[in-house]
Amino acid sequence: MTSRERILCTLRHEEPDKVPIDLGAMRSTGIMAIAYNQLKRFLGVKDGSTRVYDVYQQLAEPELDILKRFGVDVIDLDHSLGLHPEQWKSWRLPDGSLCEMPVNQYPVRQKNEWVFFHKSKVVGRMPDGCLYFESCNPPLADAKSKQDILNYDWYYYTDEELRTLEEKSKWLHKHTDFAIMGGFGGNILESGQSLRGWDTFMMDLMINRSFAEDLMDKLIEVHLVNLKKYLQAVGDYIQIIQMGDDLGTQHSPQLSPDLYRELIKPRHSRIYQYVKQHSDLFVFLHSCGSIYALLPDLIDAGVDIINPVQTSAADMEAQRLKREFGDNLVFWGGGADTQTVMPEASPASIREHVMERIHIFAPGGGFVFAPVHNIQANVPPENIVAVYETALEARNYPITV
Repeated sequence: MTSRERILCTLRHEEPDKVPIDLGAMRSTGIMAIAYNQLKRFLGVKDGSTRVYDVYQQLAEPELDILKRFGVDVIDLDHSLGLHPEQWKSWRLPDGSLCEMPVNQYPVRQKNEWVFFHKSKVVGRMPDGCLYFESCNPPLADAKSKQDILNYDWYYYTDEELRTLEEKSKWLHKHTDFAIMGGFGGNILESGQSLRGWDTFMMDLMINRSFAEDLMDKLIEVHLVNLKKYLQAVGDYIQIIQMGDDLGTQHSPQLSPDLYRELIKPRHSRIYQYVKQHSDLFVFLHSCGSIYALLPDLIDAGVDIINPVQTSAADMEAQRLKREFGDNLVFWGGGADTQTVMPEASPASIREHVMERIHIFAPGGGFVFAPVHNIQANVPPENIVAVYETALEARNYPITV
């Protein structure tokens, strides 16, 4: 099978020839630039450059040699193989190693931190001693009315952006056999939190309900306009459309199931069902944390694929998820715990851990191997190699349990 065929087979809940593997096909299956530089040194890779395409999370764009070495089957439409229009400029990461940063988000030194701007306003900051940029100054923090929402400078795809996406997706479809994931977004809860501030929007949902609904309705309006254009541009060339909305914490959903069903689910459904009605794409949802209680609703809303499968969170045990939802959901992630196992365990223990996860998730298809969320800066390179080498060794079907 080609990589694309392998992915499509497992997304149909059939067993392909091998378990598909992902590294960096979206912004929660990737690797931090510090860890990526350490990995390249460990592997003796001297060519190429480390490009930080996600400044907030400090994520590196995996290069083709790394993708091939680890048997990766799927790539990110937006940030893969150097096929994107950003201009880059050299920068030093917090550990002193070199990378390239996009010029339009290039950090500037201010007092005891690094910051970057959007339209002359600081929107990201990395205090000394930190490894990430945190978002700041939410643009609608002081909004009071529906008119304030309407007056906001909402983002819509430009014709030039759509042409670039179409050309890139068409080229990748024709000239590679990777499966292609398009990162659309479609966030509702997260977008509200980003625009208003996390705490403010959570209070809006309870005590400022009319305003919260006006904001979410505007988000739906913008998303659907953009989604129509996006599908027209790339829908014939990609296989997976990635949505996002972090709904969980380590211990429970952020919202009660009843509040999710009342306020968020109907809006999720409008977005996901639009994809179903206007394309053959599989709907991928990234949602961190303990979301077990919401999974039946997400399936009903139209989700085909769930990520990152945070098995360390409450009620998210691997066996339980596969047993209860394996017929209806593809598990994209869950292959190695990034919170405690990958940074702390020995390579030998990691091999056992990865083998166990493959034996649980892979039978019957419906599984794409990836760690739980991004590989962090504190993960030793030998442990990264142990994860992916074990996945390569154990990926052949039939999976022996």
